[in-house]
Amino acid sequence: MNHITVYRQNTVLTRIMFFVLLGFSMQSMVVNAGLPDFADLAEELLPSVVVINTVQKVKPYGGRASGGQTPDLFRHYFGEGFQMPEQKREAQGSGIILSDGYILTNHHVVAGADEVTIRLHDHRVLDAVLVGGDELSDLALLKVEDDDLNAVNIGDSDELRIGEWVMAIGTPFGFDHSVTSGIVSAKGRTLSRDNYVPFIQTDVAINPGNSGGPLFNLDGELVGINTQIYSRTGGFMGLSFAIPSNIAVEVVKQLKETGEVARGWLGVVIHDVNRNLARSLGLDKPAGAIVAKVLDSGPAGRGGIKVKDVILRFNGREINDSSSLRNHVGAVRPGNMVDVVVSRAGEKKTLEITLGSLPKDPYRANVMSSQNTKPQKGSVLGLVVSTLSTEKAKQWGIRGGVVVQKVSGDSAKAAGIRVGDVITNLANQPILDQASFVSVVKQQKKGKWVPILINRRGSPEFLAIEIH
Repeated sequence: MNHITVYRQNTVLTRIMFFVLLGFSMQSMVVNAGLPDFADLAEELLPSVVVINTVQKVKPYGGRASGGQTPDLFRHYFGEGFQMPEQKREAQGSGIILSDGYILTNHHVVAGADEVTIRLHDHRVLDAVLVGGDELSDLALLKVEDDDLNAVNIGDSDELRIGEWVMAIGTPFGFDHSVTSGIVSAKGRTLSRDNYVPFIQTDVAINPGNSGGPLFNLDGELVGINTQIYSRTGGFMGLSFAIPSNIAVEVVKQLKETGEVARGWLGVVIHDVNRNLARSLGLDKPAGAIVAKVLDSGPAGRGGIKVKDVILRFNGREINDSSSLRNHVGAVRPGNMVDVVVSRAGEKKTLEITLGSLPKDPYRANVMSSQNTKPQKGSVLGLVVSTLSTEKAKQWGIRGGVVVQKVSGDSAKAAGIRVGDVITNLANQPILDQASFVSVVKQQKKGKWVPILINRRGSPEFLAIEIH
């Protein structure tokens, strides 16, 4: 009996263990069945990704020596004929091969570069020529002369779904052709008012060096160009952003045609509609973009858009907020006529607007429309300026200043002053208007470097300028 009992117990235990192990095996099969295998995909796509190396030549002594001459200290020790050695800054990024020898990457990867080379997966190195770049979308197009390249297939980024698997290839921290994967976390993200891109957000690991590299779907199609991360440490924290392939296709098309990108422009100042504002305007929900200002002689003004109108639809697309309107307007080429649906005093109206061309600096257009005075005749410090309006000064919380309308002098260019900047202080003296700007400049000695405080897009920034 004892032998039979033990046998039965062992049989029961064996059966239990069998079903337990079978359960674990089935669970493992279910889990594995839900995870994609990126091995074949990576093997196929690695030859389409390139490493981009850039070299930027930097002027000796930071370009700040008076008149571009060698500083006195160096001439004293090394003689009058001594020349400061030219410095070179090297940087690295990623890119993706398109058809006909074109390479797509980020604008910030190649901006200011004097030399650009690409390294292929098979270790060949090719010289690249910049066809054109677009700062607002952060995209640039390169061209290489070689027929033996693996072009990528381009997918439809609008078809991406939140939660869909995606894969990235790039050169993080110099580690060539690194593969990472994740899912689409969100679509249509807005990161800055300075760009015109509804970003794809993913949790794919992206780090410095991945910039300009591709984002693929599981069909091996290019659906995005990795460009930014959100981080408090400088490294990856689970938030990465890519430029949708549909945006990239249009940018590439224009860069091939003209070397630059033209975007539609309405000529309005807009902001979001919150709950209380929607209620006061008789709207069903807080959506759309309310017009705070119509710029003089702009397309919106000519087409009948008025202050306080809420733009609900643009060119057949629903407008959720001011960012989506900006992106949709920028996606249409200048000169095209579009239908714009607005809510005015609780009633919907459809207007036909012929879009203008977005200025090189959209911020400039807004600032220039808020001037109190005409520009001064001639230039001072190589700058043409006009007095900032009281309205704009109050908005930014400053006492006053002058708006830069034109930068023509070498000194001003070297200092980094841009059209649209607002100068509020020079040589530790406040600048309130044109007259005070001219007066302070006249007080300075030629050849002297002085600090200059500017307000750029609402943020203060100190620069240094040499008086000429």
